[in-house]
Amino acid sequence: LIKQRILSIYEEEDLDILVIEIGGTVGDLENITYLEAIRELRLELPRHCTANVHVCLVPYNRAVGELKSKPVQHSVKALQSVGLMPDFIVCRSEVPLTEPIRNKISMSSNVPRDRVLSSPDLTSIYELPLKFEEQGLGAQLFGEQLRLKTRLVEDNAYGEWKKTVANLTARFKDTVTIAMPGKYTANKDSYVSINETLKHAAAALGVNIEIAFINTEMETPSDRARVRQEVLACDGVLLTPGFGTRGSEGMILCAQVAIEERVPFLGICFGSQLLYAAYMRMSGLEGANSTETDPDTAYPVVSMLSEQRDVTQLGGSMRLGGKDIDVTKGTLLERVYSEANQTKEHNSDTVTVRERFRHRYHIDRTYLTTEHGDPVSVSMGDRTVQMIVSAVDSETPSIVAAVEIVPETDTDFIVGVQAHPEYSSRPSAPSAPYMGFLRAVIASKH
Repeated sequence: LIKQRILSIYEEEDLDILVIEIGGTVGDLENITYLEAIRELRLELPRHCTANVHVCLVPYNRAVGELKSKPVQHSVKALQSVGLMPDFIVCRSEVPLTEPIRNKISMSSNVPRDRVLSSPDLTSIYELPLKFEEQGLGAQLFGEQLRLKTRLVEDNAYGEWKKTVANLTARFKDTVTIAMPGKYTANKDSYVSINETLKHAAAALGVNIEIAFINTEMETPSDRARVRQEVLACDGVLLTPGFGTRGSEGMILCAQVAIEERVPFLGICFGSQLLYAAYMRMSGLEGANSTETDPDTAYPVVSMLSEQRDVTQLGGSMRLGGKDIDVTKGTLLERVYSEANQTKEHNSDTVTVRERFRHRYHIDRTYLTTEHGDPVSVSMGDRTVQMIVSAVDSETPSIVAAVEIVPETDTDFIVGVQAHPEYSSRPSAPSAPYMGFLRAVIASKH
């Protein structure tokens, strides 16, 4: 079954190369079946059709300044014991491999020396392809092992990547600080896709970025003042995705502060829903909430998608994947997509873009109008704030894809998107909503 799945993907998608990652440690019960499938597949296919790249840890003993190769030797022996021989060994380490260590690993593993590759800690992960190219991985893997026609490394793509990496690792004059309120702040990798997308956009705009994670769990009365103070100490707010009740009240508070103080704001998925709940509370709907976090709320401004109500098996059953959305012309969101040239097609009143989704709940737009059909607005002294729906699903317009506060000045930017635009961001082509958000942060700061 595993072999059939691998081959069917390769054939159905007409791929040149299919990368299969088998995680964990060689010998674990969880991956032994997959390793056996790969062993059989390599035996059945011509030798030049597969390549086994084994990734190993080479510990660095700081006390004596020495790399230790013994774990690699044992790892390769364990791999050989299940019938697999590595064609390449990628050695993860704090520092670059020394030549004696490279020779020792080559000799003990029976892998040619020029196929033992160093993967040291780097300033930016995007430097790694350049390091591999310097060690000849492209010519060895694609040219010799897989017998594919290789291109000159100095072609446009390689040159552009070098420029991108130089930009991502540069130190700029200006620095902006982004508040990231959320419930998973103890583990910074929880938001790794968002962190990297912010880096993409910051590098493209020529600023350094610092992320201030804000714990939104409010256990004592003083926590409200703490959260508010931490938000106002930053240049912009990115309200993070998440699930469940924990920390949600603190996240709603962060959205309220951003609206009141006109702090540039971007809400992602759950963050956009809580932005909507914050606005509704400010409009007078006390306790407005999502039924995910408060099933008994008097004002269920965010509720479960109708298609999800009969779902009992929760694993992998959310509204998932790429969807077309129609963005209303003249909105902040339309402007940022058009500026980034990330639109698919233009219609009379909308532009169509494609983003990836991952959600079970959605915004109920009926709360944005009164029973008389007038728009719901929030009066704050000498200001009147209004929220609008700026994008909907192309196939099902009742599903709201984005909301935003109508800007009062050119630097205003408070937007919530139901999608995860960070999933489509690339180092050389940052996500449009993130670019628009950071542009507003920079303009507001100055």
